[in-house]
Amino acid sequence: MTARRARHAPRSPRRPPPPASGERVLAVGVDLVESDRVRKAIEAWGDRFVGRVFRTDERAYCDRQAAPWRHYAGRFAVKEAVAKAFGTGIGDSLGWKDVEVARDPKTGAPAVTLHGRGRRLAAERGVARVLVSLAHGRDLAIAQATLVGREGRPPDSRDVRRHGE
Repeated sequence: MTARRARHAPRSPRRPPPPASGERVLAVGVDLVESDRVRKAIEAWGDRFVGRVFRTDERAYCDRQAAPWRHYAGRFAVKEAVAKAFGTGIGDSLGWKDVEVARDPKTGAPAVTLHGRGRRLAAERGVARVLVSLAHGRDLAIAQATLVGREGRPPDSRDVRRHGE
């Protein structure tokens, strides 16, 4: 049996820009979420769960999808991965809504915007950007977050931005 060649051009990779001069990877976090657990939480707690964990734009995006719980699971995984990269977990230092997941308008790739405590934590730690990768299928969602910046020299808090802005 011979391998068949694809009839279409390969997709161009969605790569974030390389670190700026002097920037380096500060930390990495990874999380894996069972989509069915998120579906069950939504069924059991409804808006109470969704409203506590996700921002308005995240909810609007997920609710437009054919299987919203899978997209909620992906965003949940990103939030956990970011919290792990910071080494704080979700709690007093970083809340669920301090990490917002959206699609980069230029590439369609997932992007993170930090708010409130997340923005302050990033500024304290010299984090200039949070890069994320996200994949989800029928049963699982996985995310990786990479904190990029200048260790020991925090940037101005206005420099903490979403990749692609």
